[in-house]
Amino acid sequence: MSGLSITPTFGTGDYVKFFGAGALAATLTHGAATPIDVVKTRIQVDDAVKGLNMVKAARQIVAKEGASALLTGFGPTAVGYLVQGGGKFAGYEFFKKKFIDLTGSQEKATQRRTAIYLGASATAEFFADIALCPLEATRIRLVSQRGFASGLTTGFMRLAREEGIRGFYSGFVPLLFKQVPYAVGQFSVHEAAVEVIYRSMGPERKAKLTQLQSTGVELSSGIVAGVAAAVLSHPADTLLSAINKGAGDPKQGVTSRMFSLAREFGLRRLLLAGLGPRIVMTCGLVAGQFVIYAQCKTLVGAPPSIEIHKEESLR
Repeated sequence: MSGLSITPTFGTGDYVKFFGAGALAATLTHGAATPIDVVKTRIQVDDAVKGLNMVKAARQIVAKEGASALLTGFGPTAVGYLVQGGGKFAGYEFFKKKFIDLTGSQEKATQRRTAIYLGASATAEFFADIALCPLEATRIRLVSQRGFASGLTTGFMRLAREEGIRGFYSGFVPLLFKQVPYAVGQFSVHEAAVEVIYRSMGPERKAKLTQLQSTGVELSSGIVAGVAAAVLSHPADTLLSAINKGAGDPKQGVTSRMFSLAREFGLRRLLLAGLGPRIVMTCGLVAGQFVIYAQCKTLVGAPPSIEIHKEESLR
């Protein structure tokens, strides 16, 4: 400890390890979920499959376009979330530490832990999204506009050539509306779920957890966090998919366009269209990310995340 810091000191090497572990966790899970994301996006924006369930929509896409259509956008997904995942996880560790130190004491940090989780996750996600947005715009264009390009490089170059920076960042505001609630649900609910699990078992049992049992804690809390992340981010995800496809009046500003599309879609479509597949996908993504992140940190010798949970047993 040094100066006014009430937390362990993390060096540049530690944040590099956090970034690498988060990058690997995000790119592996998002890459594996590409087929589900393709189906979800089509249900949201393609009239041909709108209203179908996940299985029927997938079958129709494969029947018309072949199985390879389910891997559309894999390139920008893998690369985009490599950068975004690393930035998000390392950023969360960084801002969580900073916000804890700002409280001045461990006791105050514990009392204000929810605000710390919310602030750290939202701030980390904001900066991560600056890097993610161009690749996310390319991915959605590849998925929602058949024939737009053959892959990541050609799609990225076409978007850059035809629309420039504006094309890459036209969806930045709705991306924030999607990704910030996602990150808030992911990290805050995960922290809360882990705290409940640890408090229910008590400090003695917690100290004796095996590697497999610790993985079970991460998996269970990740599934709960995944549901929260999916529900909180779904309305903006629907709008983002539509905007990147070109829906709405392009003469309007992004925020006005969002509200116009929201009125056009209606509350039911905005909240429920594609939500089932998104919950399934997000639970797998979030749970998988926390498990992989924890395992990778252990493998590379990264320091443990700072805990400000209440320690009292619930028994």
